Amino acid sequence: MHPVQSSFLLVAKNPNMNSSVHRRFARSVARGLGMVIAAGWIMVAAEIAVADERRDNSEMMQLIRPLSDSVQYSVAQVLSGGRPVALATVVSSDGYLLTKRSELSGDPIRIRLHDGRLYPARVASVRRQNDLALLRVDADVSLKPLQLVDHKPSIASFLISPGRTGRPVGIGVMGVGARKIEHQGRLGVILNDSPDGRALVEEVYPNSGADSAGVVRGDLIIAINGIHESNKTSVIETLRDMFPGDEVRLTILRTNRSSGLDTLEMDARIRDFHLIRESENDSRVNGPRSDRLSGFDRVFQHDTVLDPDECGGPVLDTSGRVIGINIARAGRVVSYALPSSLVISELTSMLQEARGAE
Repeated sequence: MHPVQSSFLLVAKNPNMNSSVHRRFARSVARGLGMVIAAGWIMVAAEIAVADERRDNSEMMQLIRPLSDSVQYSVAQVLSGGRPVALATVVSSDGYLLTKRSELSGDPIRIRLHDGRLYPARVASVRRQNDLALLRVDADVSLKPLQLVDHKPSIASFLISPGRTGRPVGIGVMGVGARKIEHQGRLGVILNDSPDGRALVEEVYPNSGADSAGVVRGDLIIAINGIHESNKTSVIETLRDMFPGDEVRLTILRTNRSSGLDTLEMDARIRDFHLIRESENDSRVNGPRSDRLSGFDRVFQHDTVLDPDECGGPVLDTSGRVIGINIARAGRVVSYALPSSLVISELTSMLQEARGAE
């Protein structure tokens, strides 16, 4: 028995103690018991927190390794411009893989299979709306496709994200069911009308694609991707269709020192507005995030900590079913996955399109 409990019983049984003293002591004991109970709950909560932080410890990894191993021949690594940028999921035995489109920012594109073999690949089809790219391996190789299963995981269930060699890259918990995420792609400028009606840059956001490209206050945007833009409204409407990660070619008029106008061509990358506005401290807390972390028809959310180059691979439930494709690292403990129901629909039309073009 706890000492505080023993003292309370002793007082309760003592007939010589007057009622006033009894009440005061009882109140003190009650406060003491409250502190003990609170401390106990804090210890329990701390133990739970520690257990959650160690969710991917060696024992847990060993437990789920058979599930992850079951798909090891069907997960590849994507290299673009000479560096790893994403994972890819094998979806057809004749050389097709599905990956995250916005990470494919440079040539050549290559695929590294589970056994380390490296093959050239090309983009065979894209679906910008959900940031998907279908890759075709440019080699005579037979692959083992995964079977996507239209299954909705329950909230708080465990999810497994396998890597290229079968080793799990993360274990997470299902947090939010499938929902639409509106895209927040921005060039990073505030526009106004110039005296002659053209799109005048009034302000450039630091850390934006416009800032990186060299756009400055006072510039006139007269064309996007080679198409003439007559005024501010047309520029805004064109940029509204651009997703985070998209590259755009800007044609700019800039006043020079002799009061003339120079025509400049600039390549700018559309960035997610969340990233543009992010403070340095927020960036440290959130860690590396995907260039495109918004703009999806449907995603479910889980708390697996993925690196951006670990998106594009499959998500498994604890029965080993492939229930989705990881598509974005959106926050410190926020990852998005496209559900299999959506992926199956997109994939069917993408394969038809790609095979029809061969």
